[in-house]
Amino acid sequence: MARVLICEPHDDISALLELVVRRLGHEPVAFAGGDLEHVSVDAAVIEPGELSALEVARSLRSRNVPVLFTSIYPPGADALELKPAAYLVKPFPLYALERALQAALAVEVLAPAAVG
Repeated sequence: MARVLICEPHDDISALLELVVRRLGHEPVAFAGGDLEHVSVDAAVIEPGELSALEVARSLRSRNVPVLFTSIYPPGADALELKPAAYLVKPFPLYALERALQAALAVEVLAPAAVG
């Protein structure tokens, strides 16, 4: 079971993202603000529309945690430079998020074995 950070400012969308994560058998972790240094997650689903969300993504990417962006806006240069595992434009079918998250976590699981 993976821990997946959810960083979404709208409660209804956050609840839906958490449901998708749980349905895949993973543990959603709601981002409540603050320092991420001691937060251990395997992936993140982030709405990049706010500056603070991009800071969260930068922090996670610096630790090689895969991030998936979900936004009503098309991808901007700031988001793309972080090399997200996926960038989904709302509204999107939930299976697209499921597939993207599964692929990101599969790469994360395989990465340590490929290095060693």
